[in-house]
Amino acid sequence: MAFVQFSGVSLAFGDRDILKNINLRFAAGTRACLTGANGSGKSTLIKIIAGIMPADSGDRAVQKGTRISYLPQSGIIHKGKTLRDEAETAFGFVHSLITRLEEVGGLLEKAKDGDSSTQSLIEEHHNLQEQIENSGYYRREAAVSAVLAGLGFSVADINRDTGEFSGGWQMRIALAKVLLEKPDILLLDEPTNYLDIEARAWLEKWLESFSGGYLLVSHDRYFLDVCVNEVYELFQGNLKRYAGNYSAYEKVRKAELAALVKRYEEQQEEIVKTEALIRRFRYKATKAAFAQELIKRLDKMERIEIPESLKKINITFPVPPHSGNIALTLEGIGKSYGEHRVLSGVDLCLEAGERLVVAGANGAGKSTLLRIIAGVDKNFDGTVKYGSGISAGYFSQTEAEEPGAGANLADAENMQVLEFMEAGAPTALIPKLRDMLGAFLFRGDDVYKSVSVLSGGERSRLALLKMLLKPLNLLILDEPTNHLDLNSKDILLDALDKFNGTIIFVSHDRSFMEALSTKTLELTSGNARLFYGNYAYYLDRVNGEETGKTPSVTKTAFQEPRISSADKRMADKQKQAAARRQEKWEAELLKTLEELEKTKSALEAELSQPEVYSDGQRAKDVKSKLDDCTAAIEAKTAEWESIL
Repeated sequence: MAFVQFSGVSLAFGDRDILKNINLRFAAGTRACLTGANGSGKSTLIKIIAGIMPADSGDRAVQKGTRISYLPQSGIIHKGKTLRDEAETAFGFVHSLITRLEEVGGLLEKAKDGDSSTQSLIEEHHNLQEQIENSGYYRREAAVSAVLAGLGFSVADINRDTGEFSGGWQMRIALAKVLLEKPDILLLDEPTNYLDIEARAWLEKWLESFSGGYLLVSHDRYFLDVCVNEVYELFQGNLKRYAGNYSAYEKVRKAELAALVKRYEEQQEEIVKTEALIRRFRYKATKAAFAQELIKRLDKMERIEIPESLKKINITFPVPPHSGNIALTLEGIGKSYGEHRVLSGVDLCLEAGERLVVAGANGAGKSTLLRIIAGVDKNFDGTVKYGSGISAGYFSQTEAEEPGAGANLADAENMQVLEFMEAGAPTALIPKLRDMLGAFLFRGDDVYKSVSVLSGGERSRLALLKMLLKPLNLLILDEPTNHLDLNSKDILLDALDKFNGTIIFVSHDRSFMEALSTKTLELTSGNARLFYGNYAYYLDRVNGEETGKTPSVTKTAFQEPRISSADKRMADKQKQAAARRQEKWEAELLKTLEELEKTKSALEAELSQPEVYSDGQRAKDVKSKLDDCTAAIEAKTAEWESIL
């Protein structure tokens, strides 16, 4: 079986330990993600797994013939080939197999009866034929077309020079190539960053049918939930495995972090008391020895550290100005680019306080509609009417990323990040700006960077935060979460959920869309349909239309039936009893899973030892125990997932 495994892998940058004695093993069937705070070393670890970056110490073992494909976060540029020809380079590894197949065929033709090497040549010839067939090489034209279409490329794109595509589409080309390679181990670092929701859904289906193993880094919670069954977390240089999908990991990790914070606070209290005793007795002759013992104890104490990402940060918006009941009215909105009609006759009346998500396939006109509503695009048919007292703010990821572009950053190129945020910020919020910038991933000395040197993602985050500090009652947000990690998304979502104004937004993050929206506007073929429910309700409705089934209702605007007080008290008692039973079951399951995980880690560490994997029988025995342990973990994980 193809696999890659590590034992005792460590890496440091200067005096900072990025990885500490990491042990892990990936093989076919692995469905895992790698998580951790921003800057914790996730991309570094993936590069070491891919063999691109060496570690300072430790062993890396790769089964002979194992193919590993790696997709970085960004930075890949293609040019000089058509899209089709570039995609077909993914099959380049097959050429060496074909060459060797021909060589073996020639040797077999020359072999004589009874030759001792004939049988091994026959087996090699068969294995080579099987590898070439499984690669999809002989069906590569159909495979290329299917993958490119799934990732959003049109038929007209097939013969375009790859140099004509923008940065986001360049990364889609790179993703297409690693998928077409069909490796044994697939390493994807933020594969959904440049994908719309349709392409993400297609990638989810592709990964579901993928026979190899994969490790993902992503900030899309829904994508991780449907794609992985184990989570590896990098925390202060250490790697820990959690069974289950991402939501299961978050539930367990929340309890662990609460315990960590409690231990941290207790230790800090102990440190304060000890330091007070040292100050009190240090210069008293009769207590000097005692004070020295206390100093030694403090020096030997293993300090518990709480990283910045664990700090709970609340972003509070300025109070929105008062407005009328109607926030926005659209009448007959139409827009064309040449002969291409993007929007046609869009009507909408939005009440104050509502959260409208605009949905639709790539190219349906979502961003165009937001630009029209924001007043950025003035060349359109129809009318846009703001309600009484409406004060609007507009954020576009695309415009914010360009130097000198976007209303928020146009005059700030020579300012520092913190200086830029302080300019014009409400006085009451100035003391909180450092924490707010930290929530948007500007930590430490990042706040003293010049705006002119910020990357596209950094500019986007800064422009979004700047806009949110203005006293507005209508927010128009185009892809507000694209360059945020999961913790930052949660902070933003919490802030927007508390916002008393109106929100119109476009996003490709399904979890964010479902959690924030109260209404959904669907754009298809230039036309619009309004659904009186959140994005999950909209999907139920659309799926119901396709299958003929009645959809379930999730967080809709419909009123639920009234329940009597007596019935409510009885229902509450039943819920409390059920909750207690479930908590007991969960605790028992977690304890069993924790014990099994410890056993598995010990077996994996044993299997990674040279004296074990070089001894065939011993390795076989350990591997058998490891398989039994893994099966037990999967069974218990299935129980765990059934109660989530």
